[in-house]
Amino acid sequence: MFEQKALGSLDDFFLEYGKRREQGIYFYRINGYNDHIREFLVRYYEEARKTGVVIEGKIPNPDEKNLAYYEEMMGMQFQLSMGFLLSSLQKWLPRMNDYQRKNVAASIYDTLDLMRREGKNDNMLRNAFIKFMCWLYYKFERIVNQLGENRIPKILYEGSISNYELKLLCILSGAGCDIVLLQYQGDEGYCALDRESCFSRKLELPGMGEFPPGFCIKALRKEIEERANTERLYGTPPKLQNCTNAWIEGKGLMDVQRPVQLRGQDDKFFYNCFLRMEGVEDKLTYLNELYRFQLEMTGTGRNLVIVELELLPPSNEEIGAIKRKQYNDVNQLIADLAANIIFAANMELQRILRKAFTDVVLEEARSLEGNLNRLTNRTIYLLCWLKRFQNALFKRWESPQVGCFVYLGGCKNENEAFFLRYLSRLPVDVVILTPDLNRKCCLQADNLYELHYRDSLQVKRFPRENTDLQLSTAAYHAERELDTVLYQDTGMYRNQQYQKGVSATLQSIYEEIAILWDQELKYRPNFNVTDSVVTMPVIYAKVSGIKEGQAQPYWVEIKKLLTPETLLIKGAPYLRPQDANPVRAYATGFLKNGKLQREKIKAHPCYTYGVLREEIQEHILDKLQLLLDRKLIKGTYENGTEYTVIATVLNMNKNLLRMMQKFDFTKKNPKIVYINTSEAVLTLEDSILMAFLNLAGFDIVFYVPTGYQCVERYLNSKSMEEHQIGEYVYDLTIPDFDTISIKSRQSWREKIFKRGD
Repeated sequence: MFEQKALGSLDDFFLEYGKRREQGIYFYRINGYNDHIREFLVRYYEEARKTGVVIEGKIPNPDEKNLAYYEEMMGMQFQLSMGFLLSSLQKWLPRMNDYQRKNVAASIYDTLDLMRREGKNDNMLRNAFIKFMCWLYYKFERIVNQLGENRIPKILYEGSISNYELKLLCILSGAGCDIVLLQYQGDEGYCALDRESCFSRKLELPGMGEFPPGFCIKALRKEIEERANTERLYGTPPKLQNCTNAWIEGKGLMDVQRPVQLRGQDDKFFYNCFLRMEGVEDKLTYLNELYRFQLEMTGTGRNLVIVELELLPPSNEEIGAIKRKQYNDVNQLIADLAANIIFAANMELQRILRKAFTDVVLEEARSLEGNLNRLTNRTIYLLCWLKRFQNALFKRWESPQVGCFVYLGGCKNENEAFFLRYLSRLPVDVVILTPDLNRKCCLQADNLYELHYRDSLQVKRFPRENTDLQLSTAAYHAERELDTVLYQDTGMYRNQQYQKGVSATLQSIYEEIAILWDQELKYRPNFNVTDSVVTMPVIYAKVSGIKEGQAQPYWVEIKKLLTPETLLIKGAPYLRPQDANPVRAYATGFLKNGKLQREKIKAHPCYTYGVLREEIQEHILDKLQLLLDRKLIKGTYENGTEYTVIATVLNMNKNLLRMMQKFDFTKKNPKIVYINTSEAVLTLEDSILMAFLNLAGFDIVFYVPTGYQCVERYLNSKSMEEHQIGEYVYDLTIPDFDTISIKSRQSWREKIFKRGD
């Protein structure tokens, strides 16, 4: 029989029998946890799975079929003698050799003899023997014919062990098995069976603590499977690895221009940089430095790609060229989509491209917490951009060549950031330039090297030719700095200073409408600017009835609101379904999966908003998307109303477009006074337009002297404020407001104290 020995270290478990310091086997129980134990259990589990037995939970007791088969084959006789045990094992487990059989029989004998000395009768011993024999046959038959060999079989038992299970493991230990008991609940249950720790040893290592929540063999197995799957994903690894930024000296563009041969001498690496430069060191020389950088890079023959201000989203054609399927998990996604990365001219580069792809997608999957749809979309964007720039970056590539990708303006969204993190793992210098400190780059990465400068400069184009250079004088920059002092957090705002605005409807009393109406937005309550986004407090109200039923003062109050920024609508409807609308026929192609196809819209001949400022075009499309997302109009995404919404918003008349074009989010906003004195109800198109203009920042007041529900018919929610100011009046005729005077009579004080001309 085999003797139990004490471990020198956990690695002793994996030594062959002949190489062990003391000839013997190990039987240990583990009641605590640390990182070293975790790594040991991963390795031990793999060994037990291949050459032993893993027990998760209890060993199942022999059932009636098991016992019936045993009785048929062996009978029910029993003797506590070596001869009986040897002959029984030879018949029941014939694959064991004589040496193995002798050790197992001796170990069974010792266990049963101990039970006899503890007072168990022959019937109990026979039942225990039959249970042991069934367990050996049905659970451990795969290892009994390995006993006594140089490679020792392993048993891993998880949970709280029972009395007879412990006795069986003692039998297998004595016959030549290594055993580990994994006890998450501690040692108390075991010690009730083996108070003196005669059968096994307790593992004690420095730094052991409680097992973490959820730790179990099942979780370990999943981790091992994921690790194996990941290894399969990578396939043949590349010979070269990236050495990013370790060699740079913090000199910005001068580092990028350093010849690759002078960056490092280790043939196992390609030496690239991942750099972001925020602000500018010298406003007077910055553009000239960029121009010289571009000249010198192309002069040395390095592959150079420059992207200005925006990384254009992939077109439908680019997306359609990516071969893809439906995926159930991340590994499946990576294995399939990586096949789109092809660089037949250089297999080593293809391996680099695919390994980097696998690395970044696995990282992104963890950050997205299993959102497979979002990961798929983001990865398809990455592949589209790689195909777009691959030839330019890696033309005639050979090690140790390194291309260069320059992004002027910085990442606007996570798709762009994801792509640049991918490029940073390739033989490419990735340089992000954000000279305008008001435009932030959203990219975050552990391997990003950053340089920060205090001065800010707006650069709209990268100076590639002499004609692109727009050098500025010191006085010009001084004026821009004065702008920053005057208009940064002072409550003063430059014309068209901000490009993004969100409207917030003010809740007010009726009398406040006249007070707020002609105010600039920046003076209204709750006006705010956060991260260059303006919160615009707007009026969106319905006024029902007339004070004391008096029409003349009513019209005077309305006349006071007719400022130069106000559009007056006299009577419903303003828009009719039968009105000509060239967008209507194409609206279905402008929406996909609930998202506006912006590039397709802008490129379409029916799109007439291209003459507007770019930021106003984006503002219109942003609010149109918001109108759809909030489903403010009844029937949106239910009966096709969403296409009417798109057609209506993209077909505004010239008057409204001019109001939008001159709209400054910090100053007076465009306004609409809509008067409806009849029973007519606003059309669906009217409701769409008014809901959109409210989101876009217009002040809108409906005057409904009848109090009828003429405004709300097509709205899903009552987002406007309603003011009941007096009794309902019908059949009023809307006057010519040019004939109405808003001058009031002079009081007696004014008459007495009026100065003469």
